[in-house]
Amino acid sequence: MSDELDLIYERVLVVRSQAGDEDAFAELVARYDARLRYFLRKLLGPDRSWTTGLSSRHADDVLQDVWLDVFRHLPRLADPQAFRAWVYRIARDRAFGLLRKSRWAEQPLGETDVPDESDDDDNGFDPEDAKRIHAALDLLPPEQREVLVLRFVEAMSYEGIARVTGQPLGTVRSRLHYAKRALRTILQQQLTEGK
Repeated sequence: MSDELDLIYERVLVVRSQAGDEDAFAELVARYDARLRYFLRKLLGPDRSWTTGLSSRHADDVLQDVWLDVFRHLPRLADPQAFRAWVYRIARDRAFGLLRKSRWAEQPLGETDVPDESDDDDNGFDPEDAKRIHAALDLLPPEQREVLVLRFVEAMSYEGIARVTGQPLGTVRSRLHYAKRALRTILQQQLTEGK
């Protein structure tokens, strides 16, 4: 019940912010700022396998731009319930815009097959592995980091991730499947190498 009340309260904050209530907007920023910073750092941050020329410090600059966009465009958000997906979509668009400007070339991820739902294991990692998992995320391509962070850090539904990324539901499922597979491979390699 508290999750439901929290969602209702968040909608109230959005409506109050749309009406010009600065305190309500400040509370929305406080609720999402650290989470969006993490999301942006994982999209832009240390990326040894993809040469972007970007570092996680760019995430702070992008985050400021995201909040400016949110402030400017929030009055036009028709559905206050859509705020969460909407703000992540703005962050995603800003991050990928910066990646494109830095001459990052999108690589095909081999996502043509949609995996069987029975192969989808959302809880395959132990809590004590969190530090290794967060570090291993940096070794994945941005699209894979994005879906993993949205699903497992932000606990978004597949439909929510599809709204944020602008991808069909099947593509989201496929990216998650391949991202989890790639993450498992990295973690297994680290264990074998004794890292």
